[in-house]
Parts: sequence; C-alpha cells; structure tokens
Amino acid sequence: MNSISKLTVSELTELIRNRLENEFDSVVVEGELSNCRPASSGHLYFSLKDSGAKIEGIMFKNRLRSLTFEPKDGMLLKVRGSLSVYAPRGSYSIVCEEMEISGSGDILAMLEKRKQKLSKEGLFDEDRKKPLPRFPLTVAIVSSPTGAAVHDILNVLGRRAAAIKVIILPAPVQGSDAAPIIAQRIKQANQWNLADVLIVGRGGGSLEDLLPFSEEIVVRAAAESKIPVVSAVGHEIDWALCDFAADLRAPTPSAAAELISGEMLNLSYAIENAAEEFSQLIRSRLEKAKLLLRPFKTEDMEYRFRGILQPCLIRFDDAKESLVNNLSNLVESLRRRMEMANAILEAGSPLAVMERGFSVVVNKNTGKIIQNPKDAAVGDLLEITLANGSINAITEGIYEKDR
Repeated sequence: MNSISKLTVSELTELIRNRLENEFDSVVVEGELSNCRPASSGHLYFSLKDSGAKIEGIMFKNRLRSLTFEPKDGMLLKVRGSLSVYAPRGSYSIVCEEMEISGSGDILAMLEKRKQKLSKEGLFDEDRKKPLPRFPLTVAIVSSPTGAAVHDILNVLGRRAAAIKVIILPAPVQGSDAAPIIAQRIKQANQWNLADVLIVGRGGGSLEDLLPFSEEIVVRAAAESKIPVVSAVGHEIDWALCDFAADLRAPTPSAAAELISGEMLNLSYAIENAAEEFSQLIRSRLEKAKLLLRPFKTEDMEYRFRGILQPCLIRFDDAKESLVNNLSNLVESLRRRMEMANAILEAGSPLAVMERGFSVVVNKNTGKIIQNPKDAAVGDLLEITLANGSINAITEGIYEKDR
C-alpha cells in the first residue's frame, strides 16, 4: 500500500468528475420522474428512476421555459443532458437540456387503472359524499403522531377552535405496512364512533411516499366511513386516490383544519361582536337614563310632566283645527262644483231655451220634429210646444228661405 501513490478525497473526486463530465457530455436517459420539486429560484430538481437505479437531475429555469407540459411525479420521461459531479457531496447528477414525455410511468399507469376500477364501482360518486358538521365537537386524525401534518393541524385548531377535542389515531404514513394500519384506524374510528370528523393525511412527499393513501384498502375504508372524512395528503400539487373517495379533499393538512373549524371560528367572532355591541348598547342606554333622571326631583315632577305633555296637547289641538278647516274647505269646494254643474245643466235644458221664446214644432201626422220646411206639407196638423203650454195648428203654406 505504501508504494501506491495516495490521493486526497478532493483529488479522487476531481478525477471522477473529469472522467464523467468529459465522456458523458451528452446523454439521453429514459426513466420515471420522481420527487419533482420546483425551487424558489425557478430551477427544477427531480429524480429519474427505473426498477434498478435512480439518478438525480436538475433543469435550469432558462431551459424550463421551452417545456410544453408540466412535469409531474410518475411521468415516464426522456431527457437529454450532461453528467455533472457535485464534489462537496460526492454525488453526480444529470443537467437536463431537453425533456419530453416518453409515456406513462409505471406508478401513474397503475394508479390510473385502479382509479378507473374504483370509479366504476361508484366509490367516487358525489351522491355518496356526506356534508361536514358545521360545529364538530371531536376531530380524529389518522396520521403519524410525530409528523408535521399532526403538528400543523393541532396548531390551527388550537388557534381557531380550541374547544374542539382532538383524538390522534397513530399510523405510519409511508411504507408497505402503512395502508393496512391507516384503513384499520378509519374502521376503528367508525366502530367506536370516536369523532364527528376524520382527517386522514400526511405532509408532502414523492409519489412513492404517498402511495399508501392510494391503496385500495384505504380508499374503500374512506368511502365506507359513516364519519365524514377529509383527505389531506401532501401539498396542493400532490394527490392520492383517497382524495376522490373522501367526503372533502383539502390541499394541505393545515387547510383541512381550517375547513373544519371555519364555521366555529365565524360563530365565535359573531358571538364576540354581538356581545360587545350588546354591552355597548346597554352601557349607552344606562348613561342616557342617568342623564335624564339626574335633574328630576319630587317637588317639580308635575311641572316637568306638564312640560312633556303640553307639546302633545298643542299638537293635538293644531291637528283638530287643521282637520276641521280641511273638512270645511272640502265641503265648500264641493258646493261650488255642484252649483257650477247645476248652472251648466240648466243652460243646456230645452225648457230654458223655450223660456227665451223658442218652441218645438212636431208634425202630428208623422210624429217627427220639424227642422226643415220640407218636413211638413200643406194641411198637416202641427203641435207647437212652448215653455208654458202647446198650440195646435194646420199648415196653410210652406215657404223656403232663399239661401
């Protein structure tokens, strides 16, 4: 060993880096996308894996702009790039220049097949879903008791609805043993009627980490639960099949707690505001009553009472006088209208016309009023009606006026 020249870790890593980066400056790799996590800097970090190995990758934001799709865990992708060695960690990764969809990943294909199967059974139908109680008294959480999800839920409920009782039903949230235990906890909560609402979920993770919440046994347990179930698996971009079977899907565990406590928080605010307004109103009226009662004494109560009553009596007298005047004016107006109507009727009466010297001549042979000389003939008997009587006459001649 002494005869072999020694290398420092940095020197060895540099040799590896030069060899890898020079010989693999452009490679095309196909694999299933996993642990996809956009960074605040705009870069995309991810893993590519197959059944036997995994490689880390990065795509810088200037290259991401050329993508025509949104990378998601489970996609089968084909990427082109170069290998890069990160010396401080002694790890290598692929720096992606191009990315395209190669097909459906094994996990996504499996989940899609399972989703279609359960959907055909009606497990995701909207009419199966139950409304959440407006004011739950007890909430049960099916999750890891040491996970961030439980901590976030307890923090939100403690701040928004401290009166809600919380029961934690411990269960692993990843790994092969997680799904049966999660399903068992849901069934136990229903068997013993432990809560008004069930929150089933965990914090964020890769698609593989979230798989227990897509297992058929968990989905069926959530769909069959008599207690309303809120699914809160991962972050907003994450999903699991139990989201579709649950009565409500929350984007995060914190959001689940907010949804459950929303009505209670609003009611608490409303009660506090109403109590404050009521107290303020009572205080205001008491102060006003004190001010009103302060100047009153026994000896001048009658005088003050008259001071209150007198304006009312004056208003009553004024109203009475106004009513009488209005009635008088109305009667006078009606009398004048009747006189005018009577004058108009009398002016148009035939008797009034006759009293001015006019008469009505009727041909007794025909019974018609004579308005024209042609309405009578020589020898016709005529009846001349005057204002105070009538005259009978015989026509001796007819004379027409020359127009």
